[in-house]
Amino acid sequence: MLQGKPKPPKDPEDERAIEFRAVDLLSRREHSEAELRRKLVHKGFAVEAVNVVLQRLQERQWQSNERFAESFFRQRVEQGYGPLRIRMEMSQKGLNDLEIEAVFTDFAPDWRELAKHRYQRRFGDANGNIAKLQQLEPKERAKRQRFLAQRGFTAEQVYAAIGAAEDDDNAAVF
Repeated sequence: MLQGKPKPPKDPEDERAIEFRAVDLLSRREHSEAELRRKLVHKGFAVEAVNVVLQRLQERQWQSNERFAESFFRQRVEQGYGPLRIRMEMSQKGLNDLEIEAVFTDFAPDWRELAKHRYQRRFGDANGNIAKLQQLEPKERAKRQRFLAQRGFTAEQVYAAIGAAEDDDNAAVF
């Protein structure tokens, strides 16, 4: 089935219809204000009416950028993403720098430990053993470093995590 532009609403200014659709979206998961606005306008609702409804939802605390940011942040950390990628995605979702920084300040995990865990999970064998980075071919070494970098970890976190994972592996042998 081909999906084109959604069927426009009968009355693009109908605040009740806008609120109904917004609450329907919010009942599924948290949304940022910008994300919700984009979806409602895409449905064909008038921007001014959407803004009025979003303001009303925020006053009722049915929509909160702070709550969305916390939820999104925790979800991405649990999925093993690093701070660079999480910041970029939060910005794309329409959160401003202050909202993003507040979440990072309140909930930041040990990024090195998270990167180490992702590295061990991805490159450890069935017994949890990890080959030393220095023993690997340059191509494989770059692949492993790139894996963590693409998940959004800084270069410092990548090197620290790999070193810590290898140290843990050596400690388990003795």
